Amino acid sequence: MSDTPVIGVLALQGDVREHLIALASADAVARPVRRPEELAEVDGLVIPGGESTTMSKLAVLFGMMEPLRERVRAGMPVYGTCAGMILLAEKILDPRSGQETVGGIDMIVRRNAFGRQNESFEAAVEVAGIGGGPVEGVFIRAPWVESVGAEAEVIAEHGGHIVAVRQRNVLATSFHPELTGDHRVHALFVDMVRAVK
Repeated sequence: MSDTPVIGVLALQGDVREHLIALASADAVARPVRRPEELAEVDGLVIPGGESTTMSKLAVLFGMMEPLRERVRAGMPVYGTCAGMILLAEKILDPRSGQETVGGIDMIVRRNAFGRQNESFEAAVEVAGIGGGPVEGVFIRAPWVESVGAEAEVIAEHGGHIVAVRQRNVLATSFHPELTGDHRVHALFVDMVRAVK
């Protein structure tokens, strides 16, 4: 059996292509996932950045919300960036009307906490478990984590705010590592998938 994990990127909305490239660079077979039957065929999943309210509504519309929750509860590794982080939170501060989450990490997130689109920035972020110096993080209307539960591990902070969290097989970052050409966060996630494959 091949040691190369098959990792999907939730392709309802957001920067799907960049994640597919980053995963392939980290030695995974990467494919877009839009339907429950495609979700059933992957070993792990990336939930990309985008607009969290829109992604939540599309996940419900495409019949993906319950299958996603079931796979996360069953231990499938998942990595969420930006809007993906919001979808993996158990609770959102000031959610939009009708906004649902998949859950998976015992954390409370604040949407758009780092400001509006025109306040986007890049920053070097030290991420626990990733060697070779800081990761270049791109923050675009990024959330931050207000608080975490006992089982969630904070693996990065920026400006006094939590920006990366891991809980068992679920990983989330406020920032977009897929936009930088530095694929170490994706490599960490591929290793997480390989460990449970």
